[in-house]
Amino acid sequence: MKLQEQDSIHAQFYRYLWAYILVALSSCLGNVVDGIIVGNLISEDGVSAINLSKPINQFIFTLHLLINAGAGMLVGYALGQKKIEDARLFFTRALSLSLGLGLLLAIVGGVIFPHQTAKLLCDNDQILPLARDYAQVLLIGNPAFILMWGLSTMVGVDGSPRLVSLAVIIDNVVNLLLDIVFIQWFGWGITGSSAATVVGHLVGIGILLTHWRKPENRRLVPVFSTDGLAASWKRIVSQGAPLAVASICLTLLLFSANRIVLSITGRTGIFVFALCMNLLQVYNLFLSGTCQTLQSLGAIQVGKGDNEGVRTVIRKGFRFITAAMVITCLLVWIFPQGIARLFGCDEPEMLVQSNHTLRVFALSFIPFCYIYVLMIVYKLYSHHNMALFISFALSLTVIPVLWLMAKFMPQNLWYSYLIAYLIEAAAIFALHKSRHIEFKLKPVTKN
Repeated sequence: MKLQEQDSIHAQFYRYLWAYILVALSSCLGNVVDGIIVGNLISEDGVSAINLSKPINQFIFTLHLLINAGAGMLVGYALGQKKIEDARLFFTRALSLSLGLGLLLAIVGGVIFPHQTAKLLCDNDQILPLARDYAQVLLIGNPAFILMWGLSTMVGVDGSPRLVSLAVIIDNVVNLLLDIVFIQWFGWGITGSSAATVVGHLVGIGILLTHWRKPENRRLVPVFSTDGLAASWKRIVSQGAPLAVASICLTLLLFSANRIVLSITGRTGIFVFALCMNLLQVYNLFLSGTCQTLQSLGAIQVGKGDNEGVRTVIRKGFRFITAAMVITCLLVWIFPQGIARLFGCDEPEMLVQSNHTLRVFALSFIPFCYIYVLMIVYKLYSHHNMALFISFALSLTVIPVLWLMAKFMPQNLWYSYLIAYLIEAAAIFALHKSRHIEFKLKPVTKN
């Protein structure tokens, strides 16, 4: 590769990287700072309650992927083919299906069975009331979640990704500001935290709706028709199913891990585990930026048929994620109790437990990040089966390992994630070798 081309890829890599990290930073801060505010203004149990409610968030996100991710692709295809009426139909039917399922979930889980839903997530009498209050508002407000994510998909497909970024950032800023207002000034407790999240999404929806103020952005407008309704919904769901299946696996992991950790380690362990999941958000900040850069810039090089260009992008991706992990891991190893105190922890037992556990998880997330980046590499080289295997295994490998460790070696429970990811790494290596997979682009055919 020519030196000038290398410099161009270098500049593009960091331009893409920092743009994607900025968007991911908003989400990361929204989740982590939310936990910090709750920990300091309510209690350590409040942080645990939020973590115990995350399977609900992930399930709502799964519904979004099932409907809006698939519909977004179909809308994009239709717009590319200038089939505006088809695009409008998919747009209308995706949003109506999203809101319909969202309202059903709100009524069943948030209004009729809020206590029973909370009991599924938590059986600790001390944390249960907090988990119920937090989860009930999330369930009642879940149509705002699905509509926010759905409109983000559609507005992005319709050519306004910057507006989506702005909406996501302001959504999280409003959430954090209202956390303090609702919890401390209004005295709503942990209910105020989940209410702030819902209001943040409503503000984000309002910003996204400004997309339609311009006449040139009115290609996607509602079209109400029952012709071919079932067939449209079937196409939408089948298109989004692969992403939704991977997301439901993550939902099962969050639910299973929380239940196992709470049953074995009690309220002390579940708080420390919540800290670890917040630590994962920091890793995901760098991981998301790296992977999206690989997908975008790497895909451009694949389209050009530039094998060396693809390798350059991948090398830079692995170098960046390695540096980010080393720095993050060192900080966790040096200041584990400082992280616990940041989330309002002042109980000696929790502080002692956080010393060991946070350090173990800081190491555990290293193979996780490498495996995730490797999944994107397999995608770039069109090894889709390997990418799909990794997608499922990242969630499903952990569950049996957690269960076995809890049953036979509960004292080593915190090593479950590290063991699971090392097992998966070995399985990937074995499959890669047995199938004789090569990272090489297929020749580009010219018409």
